[in-house]
This record gives sequence, structure tokens and C-alpha cells, in this order.
Amino acid sequence: MVRTPQRRIVHVLKLARIGARVVLREDRGSALLEFAITLPLLVVFVVGIYDFSDAFNQKQKIAQAAQEGAILAGAQPRNDIQQNNPNPSPDSLQPVVTSIFNSLAAGNLLPNANTGTCKPPGAATQPTPLQWQFKISGCSGTPTDDLVITVNRATVCISGPNCSAGPPVAVGTVVTVRYPYHWRFGSVIQLLFPGPNSYLTPTQLTESATVQNQM
Repeated sequence: MVRTPQRRIVHVLKLARIGARVVLREDRGSALLEFAITLPLLVVFVVGIYDFSDAFNQKQKIAQAAQEGAILAGAQPRNDIQQNNPNPSPDSLQPVVTSIFNSLAAGNLLPNANTGTCKPPGAATQPTPLQWQFKISGCSGTPTDDLVITVNRATVCISGPNCSAGPPVAVGTVVTVRYPYHWRFGSVIQLLFPGPNSYLTPTQLTESATVQNQM
């Protein structure tokens, strides 16, 4: 059968149309494949950015609470914390712990604040005669999540313009606040790569502040 030029043109157009459909299907298929591969990675990046920024924000709030507590602790009298007479619960430190607790609660870091066991000042231990550690549990709903506040009023001055001659003396107070941060990033990674994941373990965010004793 001899094809006229018109029929040849029509035949070529039909072949071009079929080829275009095949290419379009392949492009759509490759686009869907690329989307399926990149979507989990995109989710990881988005959650990671949000999670790390949230952890940094919590760290800043803890640092602020520690600074507020240290300023208040340095201004407290020391007549109830004599080194030779250990006191497991000095009255001068109660407002310090309460101030730190209220600062973290106002920053929405303690969702269960003032309910159950999440109340200041918490139980106190005395690792050294002039150091106290307060543990407050139940503030996040996880039994192992403890808010730990350590007040050390025995920071010593050994040398420098503010130190007098003689043995070292306690001139400063150090307040340390520790509170865990639970990573959302770990749950996303666990969906993509099941198995042991360090991000499933909460990170203990710890901040300290030091001030000179005023009294």
C-alpha cells in the first residue's frame, strides 16, 4: 500500500502522540518515585529543625532559671548553713528552689507543675556540708524525669584581687539546674531505620550560674 504524503504525516503524528504518552507516563512514574524517596527525608529535616530549636529554647529557659536562682541564693543569709553543723533543709534555700521551679513552670517546661509530686521544694540531699540537691519528680508525666536543682554555697576564692590573704574562703554560690529533653526526632528516625537509636534516650540539659555571696 502506497501512502500519500498526507497519510504519512498522519501516521507520524500518531506515532509521536503514542511516544509522548509513553514518555509522560515514565515521567509521572519517576516523579512519584522521587517523591516517595524524598518525602521521608524531608520529614526528617523538618522535624529535626523543629526539635533542635525546641531543645535550644528549653536550654535557654533552664539557663535563665539557674541565673535567677543563683542571684537569689547569693543574697540569702548563711546563718542556717554552717559548715560544721549540716542542715539537710535550710530555710534560706527554699525560696531559691521555688524561684527556679516557678520560672520553669512559667516557661511551660513543667506541664504537671503544682500537681502530684511536682511541687517545690522537693526532697533534699546534702552531698557535702555546703551543697544541697533537690529532686522534684512527676513534672512531665514520666516517672524517671526528675528536675534536679543543686545549690553549692561553697565556691571558694583562692587568689585574685577580691581574695584576702589566708586560707580559701567561700565567696560564691553556684546553682545548677538539670532537666531532661525528649527528642521527637528519634521517633521519626525509628520509623525509617528501626533499631537502637540514641535519640530515643532523653538528653539531660544542664545549666549553671555563679554569683558572689552578698551575705
